[in-house]
Amino acid sequence: MILAAHDLAIGYGDRLVGSGLTVGLRAGEVLALLGPNGGGKTTLLKTLLGLIPALAGVVELEGRKLAALTVRERARTVAYVPQVHGGTFAFTVHDMVLMGRTAHRGMFARPSDADRAVTQRMIERVGILPLAERPYTMISGGERQLALIARALAQEPRIVVLDEPTASLDFGNQGKVMREIRALAASGLAVLFTTHDPNQAHRYADRAILLRDGRCFADGPVRDLLTRERLEALYGARVEEIVSADAAGRAFLPG
Repeated sequence: MILAAHDLAIGYGDRLVGSGLTVGLRAGEVLALLGPNGGGKTTLLKTLLGLIPALAGVVELEGRKLAALTVRERARTVAYVPQVHGGTFAFTVHDMVLMGRTAHRGMFARPSDADRAVTQRMIERVGILPLAERPYTMISGGERQLALIARALAQEPRIVVLDEPTASLDFGNQGKVMREIRALAASGLAVLFTTHDPNQAHRYADRAILLRDGRCFADGPVRDLLTRERLEALYGARVEEIVSADAAGRAFLPG
């Protein structure tokens, strides 16, 4: 396991959000965290990233305890892609992606030729080279999300973690971002993302962890795990399951 967490208790200070949580993630695998609002997805994500400490249990990256790693060591192993945002300063897309190289140099060190080469390569990899000199604040939401993915890749991590990567994106840009997630796994990276949409988990993830009330409701391969009955129990609402005529595909809709 490249990422492993055992018997975690998560929360903020004296406020317990969840407990008894175990997470495992392998290289080349996509894992989705799925569940209703308030189920603990974001808190678990922040704990796995080391943004907040675990209240109990342990998180390990490549067999080393997360708490024992420096910030730079963490950044060289795991990269975080937040929900898309508008940005405040009109940095170019190139400069936004270049910021990902901070994990490999001092905060105030000048970028090297090697840093710029990696930046260029990651911009090309996610297909936004024509936008490289455009202000980050003047591109679409989907393009910003791809730029954030390129910035994460510029860290040259082993794990990429994305928090609701398609939140507020239109239908077409959702597809672009989710296809890039599959491409990351195909290149050997481990990928973890949160979502409210069981269809995203079913189509793009290999495994899912279903969270409800801070506990693991279920964990396993998406093709076995995601059923109408289980999703109805998870969300406490009716769910309609649509199966294609050849039974090769499924989709879930609110009932």
